[in-house]
Amino acid sequence: MHSPLAIYSERMTNSLSIICKLMILLPINPMSICLSYPRALLLLVQIVAVAMLSQLTGCASKEKAPLTVLPAPEGGNRIAANDALQLQGAPYVYGGESPSQGFDCSGLVYYVYNRQGVRLPRDTQSLARQLPAVQPEQRQPGDLLFFTTDRPFSHVGIYIGDERFVHAPSSRTGQVMVSDLRQPYWRERFIGVRRPVASYSLSLNDSDFISCRLN
Repeated sequence: MHSPLAIYSERMTNSLSIICKLMILLPINPMSICLSYPRALLLLVQIVAVAMLSQLTGCASKEKAPLTVLPAPEGGNRIAANDALQLQGAPYVYGGESPSQGFDCSGLVYYVYNRQGVRLPRDTQSLARQLPAVQPEQRQPGDLLFFTTDRPFSHVGIYIGDERFVHAPSSRTGQVMVSDLRQPYWRERFIGVRRPVASYSLSLNDSDFISCRLN
């Protein structure tokens, strides 16, 4: 529905249009005959006012261009995922937890999250026991993936998306690497997901130290 102001402006505009057409058809200037100077000035003011209102109502009635809404980026801790990726090729070392020492699986997790100020337990069993669980289908970059190798929750890696994860498997593989959950070995041994949370209350070591071992 149009507002009363818009209707009024439209009618005034139409009326002025008719007047202008009649003035063009006349052989002489009717304003010099029919109108005194004050009345002519008043008419001029009305014409300007109506023109301005017409412009305003025209702008208001135009539809706004739809906003381009960018899709929300995939969630998760991408900083942790990217940091883990940067450590590919670092040597596997039992008990290692830094680039200068090398890494085992839980040492890699410990190092990556410690860089963000998140202190995590140093062994896989404590990580699995203390961190909040996540449904496997809801995993996001930065989440921890757990596997059963020689026993449940004996191996851990950092999920980076697209079914891939970064981990330090063993002295046999010899280095930090990227593996794929679709590989039969890992798919069959995958048992759970945990999500590191900075505000979570954690005990830094509540079990015997266990390094990563693969069958």
